[in-house]
Amino acid sequence: MTSPPYDPGFDDGWIPPEEPPGVEYADYDGGEIPWAPAGASRPSEDPAVRSSRFASPLEALEVVYGYEAFRGDQAEIIDQVVSGGDAIVLMPTGGGKSLCYQIPALVREGTGLVVSPLIALMQDQVDALRANGVQAAALSSALSPSERAEVERAYVAGELDLLYVAPERLSGEATRALIARGSLSVIAIDEAHCVSQWGHDFRPDYLSLGDLGELFPGVPRVALTATATRETHREITERLRLPDARHFVASFDRPNIQYRIEAKADARRQLLRFVRSQPEGSAGIVYALSRKSVEQIATFLAGQGVDAIPYHAGLDPATRQANQARFLREDGVVVVATIAFGMGIDKPDVRFVAHVDLPKSVEGYYQETGRAGRDGEPSVAWMAYGLGDVVQQRRMIAQGEGDRAIQMRQQQHLDAMLALCETVSCRRQNLLAYFGQESGPCGNCDTCLEPPETWDGLVAAQKLMSTIVRLQRERGQSFGAGHLIDILRGKSTERMTRFRHDQLSTFGIGDDLSEQDWRSVIRQLLAGGLLVAQGEYNTLALSPASAGVLRGETPVLLRKDVIGRPSRADRPHKTTAADTLAEGDRDLFETLRAWRAEQAREQGVPAYIVFGDATLRALAEHRPATLDQLDGISGIGAKKREAYGEQVLRVIADASR
Repeated sequence: MTSPPYDPGFDDGWIPPEEPPGVEYADYDGGEIPWAPAGASRPSEDPAVRSSRFASPLEALEVVYGYEAFRGDQAEIIDQVVSGGDAIVLMPTGGGKSLCYQIPALVREGTGLVVSPLIALMQDQVDALRANGVQAAALSSALSPSERAEVERAYVAGELDLLYVAPERLSGEATRALIARGSLSVIAIDEAHCVSQWGHDFRPDYLSLGDLGELFPGVPRVALTATATRETHREITERLRLPDARHFVASFDRPNIQYRIEAKADARRQLLRFVRSQPEGSAGIVYALSRKSVEQIATFLAGQGVDAIPYHAGLDPATRQANQARFLREDGVVVVATIAFGMGIDKPDVRFVAHVDLPKSVEGYYQETGRAGRDGEPSVAWMAYGLGDVVQQRRMIAQGEGDRAIQMRQQQHLDAMLALCETVSCRRQNLLAYFGQESGPCGNCDTCLEPPETWDGLVAAQKLMSTIVRLQRERGQSFGAGHLIDILRGKSTERMTRFRHDQLSTFGIGDDLSEQDWRSVIRQLLAGGLLVAQGEYNTLALSPASAGVLRGETPVLLRKDVIGRPSRADRPHKTTAADTLAEGDRDLFETLRAWRAEQAREQGVPAYIVFGDATLRALAEHRPATLDQLDGISGIGAKKREAYGEQVLRVIADASR
């Protein structure tokens, strides 16, 4: 297997390919990454050097995190790991996976070792843990030599509750020798789907993690991911050598996310309309396939008054880090990015994720859209999808370097993604079925809220296929969608005259449909495998399934695209995060947000590290007046009560006068 591309600033090296083959990536030099804040991963200098062991998981949950009860399978998973058993956990983004290894690390003796794929993800979790009084650190290339030495010393001395490392670093002998010098409480392998060579985020160094059980016998291991098909699930179990692990598969449903996909006409204008329809001050992520598209879309949105910034591997590290920091720490920022962005982003209040290019697989789509609404609040996953997306993705598969088996698997992934886009039934139902989960219609996706109109496309498909047949059999010619549509609509062009295609018997027989209608027909026929795109110029040809259409034996039910007319959900509505509160509490909520923003700026951390919106809403609603009353507010543990309690009470008292 060839070496993966490297880029400084994502992890100890590797980032997932984000563009077609041939794109150059910056070389990783193994040195320091200059943008890392000094001492960011250094162990705490707090006098209480290390969190004491807790008597029970529930005690750790209440004291450290400020929550009164576990959610879903968390309690059972944690009990399995605390008792020394292995576990494989499939839980959606925002479901609370991190607690499933953080709490066992606080209850069991030793240091919890967490394998995490990105520097941003490691640092985000370290910051959040330390804000809760947990002794956590990360070993990464973002550290200076002195900082790295201090982290290593603290680990060997047993002063750390949790230590984060990237798989690339952990595969090295020096790091493994260091780990062997300390005492481990638990080994957690986060983003475990990266072990799958058929998955959407394959990381070669994850394959070396299978021997951790032999290297550190008796230490419970837990593998966690937010997305995995049955096949990927099985591969995680085999490659990480977890035959005796208990398996916990939570529901993949994210009911707070509304899935919406619309036909692409003018993607940038459609995106702008969508962004403007979202609540005022919403943070969002827009995914595009290439770096060039990222730059163009960010510039366009910014020119239209949207606070939009680009993020991709081609930016210099300082700019990339500055843009990421703005997105994390400020409200209302929209980041336009390639798929390399996001897996390391723990921001809970992302209100929307938009795609202007078709994702390669349902797993990738689910992972990316799952970055919206981690806090459980209503959020939107929006996509504009068109004929060009289908053609481009099929061409990328055909021109890829993989063998036939790999290309067939990639085609299967794409077919599932196309089925999700073209469905006339509930999108959530289709999405969950892909992961083997049955459900009824959700009532909250676009196809449920505004059921698409369908029409019998058999005759239209036959007209198109007959044109293709006549060109190929009578003249040995093949053409792309644009010229075929011109023939069907009887359009007089220089090319039409030159090739004498105006003499074809099918010339003009499709003038009852608009050009956009024909593009919709072709897109849906390609998605359904009733046509294929071939060669460098994406000429259209019949597929084996076309014969049934030409004979009239195969029904062709098509969805009628509504292009250029805003849906009910797209109509602008100016709301804010405070709108769920009673009118008398909204001003206090905004005052608390301003105080939180000031605290975050002073500490150089994202605002949600201080408190999440849910905690601020609870403070605004209940208006506690004493430190004891703060104990009943979700999200305020002992450390945060000590750090912020008096200030919060003053803010509430001043605002209540």
